Amino acid sequence: MELIRPTDSGLFCEQGDFFIDPWRPVKSALITHAHSDHSRWGMQRYLAHKQSGEVMKLRLGADIALQTIEYGEPISIHGVRVSFHPAGHIPGSAQIRLEYKGRVEVVSGDYKVENDGLSTPFESVKCHGLVSECTFGLPIYQWEDQKSVFNQINTWWNENASNGICSILFAYSLGKAQRISVHLDPSIGPVWLHTAVWNTNQALKLNGVALPDFDKVADSVDKLSFRNALIIAPPSAIGTPWLKKFMPFRTAICSGWMNIRGSRRRRAVDTGFVLSDHADWPGLNAAIAASEAEQVWLTHGFTDSFSRYLLEKGVNASVLKTHFQGEAADAAE
Repeated sequence: MELIRPTDSGLFCEQGDFFIDPWRPVKSALITHAHSDHSRWGMQRYLAHKQSGEVMKLRLGADIALQTIEYGEPISIHGVRVSFHPAGHIPGSAQIRLEYKGRVEVVSGDYKVENDGLSTPFESVKCHGLVSECTFGLPIYQWEDQKSVFNQINTWWNENASNGICSILFAYSLGKAQRISVHLDPSIGPVWLHTAVWNTNQALKLNGVALPDFDKVADSVDKLSFRNALIIAPPSAIGTPWLKKFMPFRTAICSGWMNIRGSRRRRAVDTGFVLSDHADWPGLNAAIAASEAEQVWLTHGFTDSFSRYLLEKGVNASVLKTHFQGEAADAAE
């Protein structure tokens, strides 16, 4: 690595004197996206994409020193040309491109190559060196077309609603919850949001993200209002007393880990839908090939096995240890 090097605080660009997604407090932090394993509290200054701005303030505090930037807008930091490019992961997610003296390196953060209908679609960025996630870096992880998955979700909800049963769908409060929202069939019944999801929606709307105007679940709402409804809640709500207000109900979770038999049972839900905001095996391989990177550093996921696979294909790949989690099987995002 020439422009970026790992340190105890995170990925550091010495020439630019800044970190990318640092996990310890630093002076200057460039943030790929607003998930908590990449966007942490305590930095003196933050730089992020415009659509991440209000969510970062919601999560880290309204008084953080935050500068935002548009996709493709170049800025110079101590001679390093920096630009943010769509990662397709969640609204505001970015790959961060660094250029100095003809050398180009890209930190992808988290990404997916499928256009989800909400996030700005993934953009391939050519570079000499690429830092890539590989959360689902095994051949067994190959996603269905999302239209098919959302048909499954709407069918499940419709069956429950026809029987007067509430449907509770667990999904990350930032990213996946919003992606689900824009693909639901509102003719089936009302949609209600857990407070964490509703608050996130309001923040994203302030940054221009177009989302449906679903209501927040309130204690004053009559239980009968939930009988044919779909509730979107974060995984942290699984098994909590909060769920009692929706009885009778059925539960489901959206996660890439639902691709593995037994995951639904371990999460104590009735149904699982295979839906991830991370690239699957074909997506990872396509993104890395399109980058034309001479060297690839792999973070968070099946790093060892995926690096061996790339090496066998003739790609100069190695593992880069970080604190990033990807789509953690037990995360409460």
